[in-house]
Amino acid sequence: MRTSLMIASGVAVIGLTAGVFAATTPALADEQLTVTAGGGSFQQVLRKVIFDPFSKTSGIKITEAEYDYSNAKIRAMVETKTVSWDVVYASEAQVQQLCAEGTIETIDWKRLGLDRTKFEGDYTECGVPIVDSTTIVVYDRDKLPNGPKTIADFFDLKKFPGKRGLYKSAPVEWALIADGVPPKDVYKVLNTPEGIDRAFKKLDTIKKDIVWWTAGAQPMQLLADGQVVMTDAWHGRVYDAVKNSGKHFEIMWDAAVLNGNGWIIPKGTPRLDNAYRFIAFASSPQAQADVVNNTAYGPTNKDTIALVDPAVQPHLPNNHMGNALRIGSSFWSEKGDELRQRFTAWLSK
Repeated sequence: MRTSLMIASGVAVIGLTAGVFAATTPALADEQLTVTAGGGSFQQVLRKVIFDPFSKTSGIKITEAEYDYSNAKIRAMVETKTVSWDVVYASEAQVQQLCAEGTIETIDWKRLGLDRTKFEGDYTECGVPIVDSTTIVVYDRDKLPNGPKTIADFFDLKKFPGKRGLYKSAPVEWALIADGVPPKDVYKVLNTPEGIDRAFKKLDTIKKDIVWWTAGAQPMQLLADGQVVMTDAWHGRVYDAVKNSGKHFEIMWDAAVLNGNGWIIPKGTPRLDNAYRFIAFASSPQAQADVVNNTAYGPTNKDTIALVDPAVQPHLPNNHMGNALRIGSSFWSEKGDELRQRFTAWLSK
């Protein structure tokens, strides 16, 4: 539930600040930049509405790389002074952790030519927010017409018998909410040993019925094949599957977990100027709107929402936040390693 898996046409330069105009001045033909993201359908969107238009506008060639949202390779590059990834798409928790370590650049917003106050998220010291992705529960309404209504239903094997899909990480937030903890108190409870024990005790109740997944496309396939009756998923993947396959997948928004994502710059890149130029281009309201209109992820630039297609608006997580939980990025930055060890031990029992 951490990550999640997640920007513009050439007109994106119209109406931008002078800083962004400067950022898109044509470059020398041999200039290049390596941008890394998580692959899949989201990276295809990035290529279509950000990478290709930026290259066309700036003359800077984009080389793409993919990764599994692990910090290990970024750390190794920086520590060995062999940085080859110039800009990386990272989760909010990653941004905070890498920033605290000094592994990524502190963002100079004046250099970007962007107004920091326009961007939502508390990770703007070292990251420029792109979109908010959301982890939700999804089911096939053709097979489960009276589907789950609350996260407690996800844990109710009597009411909804069958396998559950879950990303291979510890969904301790959902376990506590299903056990009666209000979303606003989840991280207060998790900051105690008793709270963590309580979460894993709740996970015990469905452990034998969990099908674990590790790649963003898998939950949709598990659902389509009937291997699970419901699964967690990144809501942008659900939107893409419904739009392109005609499947009657339905999102259950209760206890949705909102996770910010941002552009970061590994410390030591030899192409720092180009990295800033790219992020400035990719972070304009129109650029974000182009991403949102193709993915239904939530915009983080406050000026973006007015540019979002009205047909996409109902699918944005921004409109389903009644009982939602924003990921505790500080909690996961501090406690993540400990919880992952606990989770690995729990899986092996």
